[in-house]
Amino acid sequence: MTYVLKNRWVYRGLRFLVAGIFLWSGAGKLMDPAAFTVVIDAFGLLPEGFSGLVAVVLPVVEVVAGLALIFDMRGALETLFVLMLCFMAILGYGIYLGLDIDCGCFGPEDPEARAFGGLRTALYRDVFFCGLMGLTAVSRRLRRGADQRVDVQGLDPRMA
Repeated sequence: MTYVLKNRWVYRGLRFLVAGIFLWSGAGKLMDPAAFTVVIDAFGLLPEGFSGLVAVVLPVVEVVAGLALIFDMRGALETLFVLMLCFMAILGYGIYLGLDIDCGCFGPEDPEARAFGGLRTALYRDVFFCGLMGLTAVSRRLRRGADQRVDVQGLDPRMA
C-alpha cells in the first residue's frame, strides 16, 4: 500500500480529487449566497446578521484553499481538513437537535436541497472525504520522505 501512495500520480490524483470536491462545493454556494444564507440560518448557530457574511466568506475560503491544494501550496490541505471538521461538528449538532434541513454542502443544486433530511448522509459523506484527505496527507508525507532519501543518496558519501 505504501508503494502505491508514494506514486506521484496517486498523490496528484488524490490532491486534485479533494481540491475538486471543495471547488465544486464552494462554487455552488457562491452561485447563490442568498440560498446558502437560508441554510446557515436554519442551523441557528449564528447571531442575526452574520449569516450573509459567512455565506460569502466560507465558500471563498473553500475555493481559495481548493485552488491552493491543486498547486500543492503549504497549509491548503490542513485548512480544508479544519473546514471539514467544522462542517462535521455542525452536521452532528443538527442531527443531535433532530433538524430536518438541507446541509447546504454543495449549494442549492445539491440533491439534498430538494430532499430534506440529508444531514446524516452528509455526515457519512464528510467522514469519507476526511478519509480521502488522510490518504492525501499520508501520500504527501511518503512522497516527501522518498524525495529526501533521493537527495541524501546524491550527496557525497563522506557526508551521508
